Amino acid sequence: MKIILSGALALMLAPAVHAQLSFGAKAGVNIATVKFNNDVLDADNITGFQLGPMLEYVKPSTGWGLDVALLFTQKGGEVKNLAIKGNYLEIPMNVKWKLMTPLIKPYLAAGPYFGFRTGGRKIWDISGLYHDVSGQVKADNFSTGLNFSAGAEALGFLQVGLTYGLGLTNNFKTQDTGSLPEYKGKTHTWSISAAVLF
Repeated sequence: MKIILSGALALMLAPAVHAQLSFGAKAGVNIATVKFNNDVLDADNITGFQLGPMLEYVKPSTGWGLDVALLFTQKGGEVKNLAIKGNYLEIPMNVKWKLMTPLIKPYLAAGPYFGFRTGGRKIWDISGLYHDVSGQVKADNFSTGLNFSAGAEALGFLQVGLTYGLGLTNNFKTQDTGSLPEYKGKTHTWSISAAVLF
């Protein structure tokens, strides 16, 4: 009898669980720069993109949930017309709150991200661009930071959002020559994205 009741309960709850868990695809544009620990090395904005699958779990009764993705993304900056940009496999993991209104559901999200460099150049030669900076900038293989997002969901499946990514670890650094100081830089990124949930 217990087995029958447990099975019936599981069948009754299955649609509710399914309604809370959504898979999707996400794509967007990044506007990124690198903030170095000294103003001598100043980077301008550079444009990249992001693309990958996502998973969202939200409790309809409270609007609280989680948002996780696996994104191929591009970040970096531009130093005196030299593009310093890396390709990363990034995993953002956000706590999400969604206002469960009928047509448009505004949302807020925040959480950490972890990035692993997957390609692109690792070293850029900046010799001749600066007199008091060593001749190369090197990309690190791992990065982490915090994301802060706001957006809205329409039609029950389309999400559009704006995200600010604050780098906590150094993505780029100049090579230490012994005679010149080493400069380290963290990425700061604005992202505009759209996601389709299935």
